[in-house]
Amino acid sequence: MSVLSSRPVLRWVVPVAAAATVIGGGAAIGTFAAEAEPSLPPRTAAQLLVDLQTSQLEGLSGTVVQRADLGLPPIAGLAAGANEIAALATGTHTLRVWYSGPERQRVALLDTLGERDIIHNGRDVWTWDSRANAATHRTLGQDAAGKPGAAHEGAPELPSTPQEAADLALAAIDPTTAVSVGRAATVAGRDAYELVLEPRDKASLVHQLRIAIDAREHVPLRFEVFATGSDQPAFEVAFTQVDFRRPDADQFTFNPPPGATVKEETADRPDAPTRRHEAEQHPQVRTVGTGWTTVVEARVDGADAPGAAGAKSPAGDELAGALGSLPAVSGDWGSGRLFTTKLVTVLLTDDGRVLAGAVTPERLYEVARG
Repeated sequence: MSVLSSRPVLRWVVPVAAAATVIGGGAAIGTFAAEAEPSLPPRTAAQLLVDLQTSQLEGLSGTVVQRADLGLPPIAGLAAGANEIAALATGTHTLRVWYSGPERQRVALLDTLGERDIIHNGRDVWTWDSRANAATHRTLGQDAAGKPGAAHEGAPELPSTPQEAADLALAAIDPTTAVSVGRAATVAGRDAYELVLEPRDKASLVHQLRIAIDAREHVPLRFEVFATGSDQPAFEVAFTQVDFRRPDADQFTFNPPPGATVKEETADRPDAPTRRHEAEQHPQVRTVGTGWTTVVEARVDGADAPGAAGAKSPAGDELAGALGSLPAVSGDWGSGRLFTTKLVTVLLTDDGRVLAGAVTPERLYEVARG
């Protein structure tokens, strides 16, 4: 349930860096305050996976805190549209969430200057920005009204709740992933089991994903990502307060305040591509590999090329300068520039390609060579 809408940014540099928070992260950050480890009956990893898949949640409301520091270089903030993603990919953010079945959800991103909301109520989807005093209304098609996540397609894929993060992580489980049980925990005052996912492929920069699962309701309460060589999470999203009662219907009713600017959007196009399939549908983008060591490669031409606007605008000059400050690298694959964080590596080649993933530079060179 991402809160902000976004358009493609520098085609794939920033999107891959941001999406890597799902299977990766950035610089180490502080953890949520630790609580005493509870005593729970033992459960195997297989049992916890079944718990997650069979849980039946009728309602939920609570406060979620997301903490991240991807260590993105200055270039990330210079890409068109990147500021929205970068804002969520750094620092600490507080969200309020409400859930009442697949047809009613609400997420509110709170900051010191205002509030931004997404409210999904049946076929109606509202987005609201209190700072701009502006709202957007969209009417879903009949088939999409009760589809989980329908209100959020096309939004940045930074997870805003532990459930979203866990869903994305669990979808990546395959033979390349070791699954085990960690220590019991207390999250938002509730006892929880911990499921641990660990890549087997050493080319991945991800060390572990840890999912704290409510011992009674079997839903994720906390999601953490650890980089190789770090004992502190690089990205975490967790409930600090949670209530499993169904929220009042009033929480999902939105009436624009007096004086607000309201924009009506056209109904969903049934043939509109989702982000999941965008790489396959874009002729200049391909994915190489599967699971933890997947690399996205894009050919960037014309106006989309890094630094292409350098001669036409100050922003373009600044972007070109940032690109030029990145370390130069070369090999039998060619030459280019490289930037890295603890869990994201991006290679920009001199022949107009961008390769990115939560992998080592050597993995990108291997793909660039092929």
